[in-house]
Amino acid sequence: MPKGGKKGGHKGRMRTYTSPEEIDAQMKEEKEREKNEEEEGAAVNDNQSEDKLTASGSEDSDDEGSRVRRVLIEIENPNRAAQKTKKVTDIELEGPRQLSRREREEIEKQKAKERYMKMHLVGKTDQAKNDLARLAIIRKQREEAARKKEEERKAKEAAEAAAAAKGLHTLSLK
Repeated sequence: MPKGGKKGGHKGRMRTYTSPEEIDAQMKEEKEREKNEEEEGAAVNDNQSEDKLTASGSEDSDDEGSRVRRVLIEIENPNRAAQKTKKVTDIELEGPRQLSRREREEIEKQKAKERYMKMHLVGKTDQAKNDLARLAIIRKQREEAARKKEEERKAKEAAEAAAAAKGLHTLSLK
């Protein structure tokens, strides 16, 4: 986004843009500075170790204080939780593990569901009883419908047989 913002520059100034060449140059300068600082830090560390061996105790404390200020100290964030990697051999599989509340509730739900399904299959739950009663009613209705259909079929066959016996054939339209 341009430096001027949404509505334009301050007091009528024109918007200014940074060219890609300028950005590349700035990035190169930053990288060079970082390399130089790292090299200086390494050189200071080497010099400190040499000075400690050769210099006396009173001179060391003055020189160390000034050199320590120049060296970048990298400190990890104490609030950040470090991820600890565990080996497969360190994991305890046989020891009793405390379940969380959610895990306990989930296990209880599964057990209750299994108990309900067993009772349902046996037919002891209210829902199973209602289902079985509904099924019995449907079976009776289907049996009655099948019986009526069979009677109608037999009656039709008997009527056709009687008509054939009398010699009457189906009437043809003239």
